[in-house]
Amino acid sequence: MTNITLFSQIISKLDRLKFSKLVKQKGTDKHQKGYNSWTHLVSMLFCQFAKSQSVRDISNGLRSATGNLNHLGINKAPSKSTISYQNKHRDWELFREYYYQLLGSLGQQAEFKQVKFRIKSKIFFLDATTISLCLSIFDWAKYKTAKGAVKMHTLLDFDGNLPSYVNITDGKTADNKGAYEIPLMKGSVIVADRFYNDFYLLNVWDSKGVYFVIRHKDNIQYTVFKENELPQNRHEHILKDEIIELKNKSSNEKYPKKLRRVAVWDEVNKQVIELITNHVTWSANTIGELYKSRWNVEIFFRDIKQLLHIKSFIGTSQNAVMIQIWTALITILMLKALKAMAKFNWNLSNLVAFIRLNLFVKINLQHWIDKPFEEYNDPPKEFLQGALF
Repeated sequence: MTNITLFSQIISKLDRLKFSKLVKQKGTDKHQKGYNSWTHLVSMLFCQFAKSQSVRDISNGLRSATGNLNHLGINKAPSKSTISYQNKHRDWELFREYYYQLLGSLGQQAEFKQVKFRIKSKIFFLDATTISLCLSIFDWAKYKTAKGAVKMHTLLDFDGNLPSYVNITDGKTADNKGAYEIPLMKGSVIVADRFYNDFYLLNVWDSKGVYFVIRHKDNIQYTVFKENELPQNRHEHILKDEIIELKNKSSNEKYPKKLRRVAVWDEVNKQVIELITNHVTWSANTIGELYKSRWNVEIFFRDIKQLLHIKSFIGTSQNAVMIQIWTALITILMLKALKAMAKFNWNLSNLVAFIRLNLFVKINLQHWIDKPFEEYNDPPKEFLQGALF
């Protein structure tokens, strides 16, 4: 047993020195009166771990932990008006930068490395998800006539299934337009759905030495330049493997080089999946499996929406929404780090639920995530205190 709550031990995994440097750099603690940036971060992480539905829940929840706040680095529990004010005014970019700082430490654990493909390239999955908002309340989140939304364009790292880059735009921004600002690593592989079948964008990627595997649209016009031999007696789901050239004049001007086209039969959904790539030496099966693994980004979106507090917001300003999204990303990073540290084979949803139920329980964190269902036996009788009378 320990005298520190589970939540305090989880918060202790954060690098406070790096956070302090960011605070000093961005000057987010200027003119603050007791509710500094660290208290703000802890409050919003509590909102995510406890799935608090309002600023009142955050304030009351932290107030109920009186006597343990010093372990969190907090002097006193903030009031609901203070949380609301700082959510509206403190620069949300502080939390974005801190996520990337943590990704460089917590997110690079050896346990996160996956070995599924025999390729040396770094693999990323690119997709976007829409977070719906009420336009009458979030009037800045333009999407449709009577509906508001923000869109989260996400570049997901295959190792660890964590975002290496996130670009949050208004709901109107098309998926491919939101991808132009994403920084890419030379020699890396981008796997994406047909919404990114933008030949100008693909040409930009190719010119930067980036490989891509994209599901192409049905109306693509092309000329077959060469047909590659299909594997015999294996990988029978590979239907086509060919080198093509874009036929449409406009498309050819945007991407004048040759492309490789692979058609794969999807047995689960009973459909043909047609892919284009600028890599010519991988096997057709590897290209099909890369696209199949793209489902990881859909699982990530499902997890962050179902397990964390991101579908409804405790503040209505754009700054408050951005802070809540970025602290949700910090939370899922911490959860996946805990999952990687544990000897027990946790399902992420179970881990979130168990932490939520035991947030202020005083028990050793590492022991608990290793053996969550261990039964504690009664102490030996010789150590029991006898009756005084």
